[in-house]
Amino acid sequence: MTMTTHTRAAHDPLGLDIPLIAAPMAGGATTAAMVIAAADAGGLGFLAAGYKTPQVLLAEIAEVRKASIPFGVNVFAPNPTPVDIASYRHYAQLVQEVADQFGLELPAHPIEDDDAFAAKVDLLLRDPVPVVSFTFGLPGGDTIAKLQKAGTIVVQTVTNPVEATAAAEAGADLVVAQAGTAGGHSGTFTPDRLPAAVAVADLVAAVSGTVDIPVIAAGGLASAEAISEVLSVGAVAAAVGTVLLRADESAASPTHKAALIDPARNETVLTHAFTGRPARGLRNAFIDRFEAGAPLGYPAIHHLTSPLRKAAAAAGIDDLVHLWAGTGYRHVRDEPTATILAGLARNG
Repeated sequence: MTMTTHTRAAHDPLGLDIPLIAAPMAGGATTAAMVIAAADAGGLGFLAAGYKTPQVLLAEIAEVRKASIPFGVNVFAPNPTPVDIASYRHYAQLVQEVADQFGLELPAHPIEDDDAFAAKVDLLLRDPVPVVSFTFGLPGGDTIAKLQKAGTIVVQTVTNPVEATAAAEAGADLVVAQAGTAGGHSGTFTPDRLPAAVAVADLVAAVSGTVDIPVIAAGGLASAEAISEVLSVGAVAAAVGTVLLRADESAASPTHKAALIDPARNETVLTHAFTGRPARGLRNAFIDRFEAGAPLGYPAIHHLTSPLRKAAAAAGIDDLVHLWAGTGYRHVRDEPTATILAGLARNG
């Protein structure tokens, strides 16, 4: 990556022309085309490795490589929350009642896996990419050092200064300071409790004051003014995701895209009802019905509800879908990714 002249470049190993990152949105929204468009705009895009097989990830990496651009890959680090078996069975029975309308049979027993973590890291070591980021927890062993030895910049998602310190001590090159206002899953290391309600600018300032490595801001950032604020308190760049969900290059489901502009969807909430791990999305009937009784347990609850969520999305029933969205969701635009990023960067 070539160093550039924006005011934070001296402290920014990513060398961005504009201080913006197209965040990795697992589950399908982020595409290779979006990653390429982000780079063409002068920013950086990340492929989302989550919920994909290593073979699918490899194919997406190959597609992006054809564009000869810098890019990143985001990987879910194993940090499971084992589910209580009795609680799982009770919850499964409740959700099965809803799934029956689609003729689905949900998993009766918990599915626990690590999203093929080792295989994905091996892939990234055999054929290194410019940047790798981890979320949900710190990768174990000497994973970070091995990636760096291969020439990869390593980024770690954190949600508070304690996690940032652990990331710095583990050798991460940068951290993403993710506030609770972010759409989708929280990257918290402690998913058994909700992230603190801290404004993203305050979180960036706190993390920047704690560690000596560059900090990327994330969480509800969807306007040029919000971007400028986090840059002014020490962020070298801002990661944006929700604002790109209706971009031309987004592969979010039509059901998800429609919900983002539905006037009736006027609130985002943190929920673990869909996946057993805290995540922010548009409030809907599924959350209202199941949140209070949903057990913690990732990835078991994710695997439990996944067939129902896919079927509901295909049928256009948004009250049964995980409508991930950050607090800035009203700023979504039906425009090319590059146009959206250029508008966000105008004060950066």
